[in-house]
Amino acid sequence: MDYKDYYKTLGVEKTATTEQIKKAYRKLARQYHPDVNPNDATAEQKFKEVNEANEVLSDAEKRQKYDQFGADYQRYQQAGTAGAGRGPGGFDWGQYAQGGGAGGFGGGSNPFGDADGADFSDFFSSLFGSMGGGQAGGSRGTRPGAGGDYQAELELTLEEAYHGGPRTLAVQGKNLRITIQPGVADGQTIRLRDQGAPGRNGGPNGSLLITFRILPDARYVRTGDDLTQDVPVSLYRALLGGEQTVETLSGTVKIKIKPESTNGTRLRLRGKGFPVYREAGQFGDLYLRLSVQLPQHLTDQEKDLIKQLAQLRNEEV
Repeated sequence: MDYKDYYKTLGVEKTATTEQIKKAYRKLARQYHPDVNPNDATAEQKFKEVNEANEVLSDAEKRQKYDQFGADYQRYQQAGTAGAGRGPGGFDWGQYAQGGGAGGFGGGSNPFGDADGADFSDFFSSLFGSMGGGQAGGSRGTRPGAGGDYQAELELTLEEAYHGGPRTLAVQGKNLRITIQPGVADGQTIRLRDQGAPGRNGGPNGSLLITFRILPDARYVRTGDDLTQDVPVSLYRALLGGEQTVETLSGTVKIKIKPESTNGTRLRLRGKGFPVYREAGQFGDLYLRLSVQLPQHLTDQEKDLIKQLAQLRNEEV
């Protein structure tokens, strides 16, 4: 029977902490969960392997036994078997036996004999048998287990992300009503606990992970909590200055344009940007970029006046 490298299955080092193992398991369990990969036999097998690895490495007693066995297994591979449960050099395989008999390490010439198992591999059953939640004998079937996580995406306009508010989305055939906090960002993921797959045998439900996708907006460019907006300004107002009304996400404001403002001039409106997520009353800034508009369809009189201006400034036309 082949040895299973549970550390490799979870993609962690043998020195990994409990928290690192938990994090790796959750990531892979979400990736290969049957609800995320329906009718995918390969993903289903991966999901089982990840669960088996986590069953061992997340349990201090099982992990210690597995680590010790891993070192001894290398000796066993190099030397081969000899006698009932003993390899060359007198190594006693009986220390790993789980009740003897077929599938245990003390009951036959092959310490890796087959063992019954519903979800976990023969390797697991041979090593742990019915020990503390192992599956041999079906004990794992009655053990509580957490449900898997669901994943969903929710598209929002920039204005919807600005204001937040209630939304309804369909998850696994069920309509779920949520309240979006103002200021969510594109790609941001939130976790709703207990809204995932049902737990096993009374175990806790999984979580629902919602990733927000903010649609591009023709008026604004968002950078963090700041916004940039192009404001068209007539040539005459740019030259002479004056007031202009501007529409923002928070309402209408009046701005003052200084005389002789050039194209691309930036004005900063403090607190008129995007709301800071989960920081009530806090907002970024709004930057207005002046876009000077040249007059079109000039009359003869207007052309004459422009020529006079050019002559006054010694400009050739």
